[in-house]
Amino acid sequence: MKGRIGTQWLIALGLANASISQADDTFFDNVIERAKTLAEAPYTPPNAPLSSALENLDYDAYRQIRFAPERAYWRDESPFSLQLFHSGFLFKEPVTLNIIDDGQSEPLPFERDDFRYEGQARALSSEDLIDSGHAGFRLHYPINDPDYRDEVAAFLGASYFRLVGRDQVYGLSARGLAIDTASSKPEEFPRFSEFWFFKPQQGDQTLTFLALLDSPSISGAYRFTLTPGEQTNLEVEAELFAREDIDKLGVAPLTSMFAFGDVTAHRPDDFRPQVHDSDGLLMHTGQNEWIWRPLSNPSDTRLSLFSDDDPAGFGLMQRERDFDRYLDMEARYHRRPSQWVEPLANWGPGHVELVELPTPDETHDNIVAYWVFDAPLEAGESLALHYRTYTLNDTPEAFDQARVFRTRQGQAGLASDPAAKAQRQFVVDFEGGALEGLNDDASITLFIDTGEVEAREAHVLALPRNRWRASFRVPANATSDIRLRLELNSEPISETWNYVWTPDD
Repeated sequence: MKGRIGTQWLIALGLANASISQADDTFFDNVIERAKTLAEAPYTPPNAPLSSALENLDYDAYRQIRFAPERAYWRDESPFSLQLFHSGFLFKEPVTLNIIDDGQSEPLPFERDDFRYEGQARALSSEDLIDSGHAGFRLHYPINDPDYRDEVAAFLGASYFRLVGRDQVYGLSARGLAIDTASSKPEEFPRFSEFWFFKPQQGDQTLTFLALLDSPSISGAYRFTLTPGEQTNLEVEAELFAREDIDKLGVAPLTSMFAFGDVTAHRPDDFRPQVHDSDGLLMHTGQNEWIWRPLSNPSDTRLSLFSDDDPAGFGLMQRERDFDRYLDMEARYHRRPSQWVEPLANWGPGHVELVELPTPDETHDNIVAYWVFDAPLEAGESLALHYRTYTLNDTPEAFDQARVFRTRQGQAGLASDPAAKAQRQFVVDFEGGALEGLNDDASITLFIDTGEVEAREAHVLALPRNRWRASFRVPANATSDIRLRLELNSEPISETWNYVWTPDD
């Protein structure tokens, strides 16, 4: 059973009849050993060429290959069910899938009858597809209706995966790792090449599965524990082994899209007020500061670093939940999930890195956020990770500050003050937290830091419904890295709003 955890291997360890819980650690240890062995040898790229019919599929034809729901694995044995993605189109390197049942691991073979070939894909019905394999998988579980299994997770392409919680639709993506993103080197995309699922039982509320990751620079073993629900949670344990020196290793990366929103200076000609999967980066630092950075669609690549030590968490958030702020019934941006990353072990010194890329429209993901350790990972070294990532509609449970719910900007010039046309005015509106129940004459003050430029007309004022506004101006022709927060009795009562204004904006 070379290259696979097999029955003979289990018998040798006395685990052929072991329960899933007893065998779990042993299976994971074996995948760790495989990852370590891979890293000790030169990288071998996958060599599983697809038929020309599958390789030449376009987007529309690929979408017309559908998994037959009545063929879903485990559907009669567990609240979880497993459906598979067909290889083809962009997904030309099949992954190996295995199911662990009763202490034994067996490969999940390709079955033509699992799929329906419709429309333009109907021609594949006469093709020999026996060696085409699977591109990935999706997991289903009832989170909205106890009688219906919703799709809650999908793993497809490189190390990408997506999660949804109750009343949500797919939006941003997560990844196993990001390597040399937004650097002088070409970005490297590690891929999950093999998975092992511990077969779920009736009544199970969690599902555990393992994965083997490989790329030219690194290999790794992953253990995922999925708990679907209002906040679909994925616990991630990983052992990584560097094959080569890695200058920038992005941990727990999140990838999203921001086309335009409230903060956009030059809006496209579009009937929708906002178009984005995420509208901001939220961070909870090791020093217990909450930082909010509204996202942008810049004219050039923008890279922002937020130094920290033992971060408490970070995530890409979709705070705006009102349909009227999008007016898009097809994309349903108001139902896109936020996603939070929370370390379950100390990560030490490093930084959260935010990459914002220019995009002409909503079809391209242009936002990436991840953690980078201060110390690079060198060839021959290993790294253990333990964190959880989960979806949510609101802020994380630990959040207890007043939060930014709107950022607006515009030219500051008035007819009575022509000189102000050379200034950019920002208004940042806060709600919640300690602002609830305050009178309009409360002694709230504004902390603001605009770096080397001068902030003018900086002040705070009360808005209706216990909301407060911070307003200020900066020179329109100079780059400004701006931080501000609300304070009461010299103590912070809001998250820290951070934004970078550049004249190109």
